[in-house]
Amino acid sequence: MKYNIFIIITTTMILFSSCSRDSQMDRTIFIPDKTEPSLPAYTEWGYNSFGAIYDNRTYFLVSNNIAPCKILCKDGFLRFSLSGVFKAQNTPYSAEREQITLSFSFPEENTSQYPDLLKFNNKQINLADEDCSVKIIRGENERTLEVVDGILHFKRVQLLYIDDVPNRIILSGIFRLRFLENEFPTVISDGRFDVGINDNVFYAY
Repeated sequence: MKYNIFIIITTTMILFSSCSRDSQMDRTIFIPDKTEPSLPAYTEWGYNSFGAIYDNRTYFLVSNNIAPCKILCKDGFLRFSLSGVFKAQNTPYSAEREQITLSFSFPEENTSQYPDLLKFNNKQINLADEDCSVKIIRGENERTLEVVDGILHFKRVQLLYIDDVPNRIILSGIFRLRFLENEFPTVISDGRFDVGINDNVFYAY
């Protein structure tokens, strides 16, 4: 009887430790950039963070209440989406904000599991290519941007192991783009991301 209780307690502790560890790894760590503290610094540690400057006045930032990144592979395309909020200059970060998603789509045939993302290490995507598209989604409103030029650069891609078992891919990189809005140019600049991708946020079918 005592032996059975010991097994149950030990198993519970292991499961709790594993869940706690994964929970800690899924959380967002926001380290301010030294020169632009409203943005997160560029990192390659899987901090589940991202940020960019929208039209020189507004920040597009990760939120603690929204999954920062999801990837969908379908019909020969990979869709890389960053979801967060807009924050105007000199406004408190804690204010309630609408969810915004910036979604990059580009041709990709052979990605069926998240470890396949390793092949994107140091890969650059020209967002102005005719086969690429960039969308902004606000609630039920989805808008395809008329991109003039831009780049999505996966600077470093790492496969993270825990106890010799693959746990997640860490995608780190930068992005920028210029597009036409009401016939005038708008810029998303200084974009950076450092996100963990596992089966919870990766879909392929």
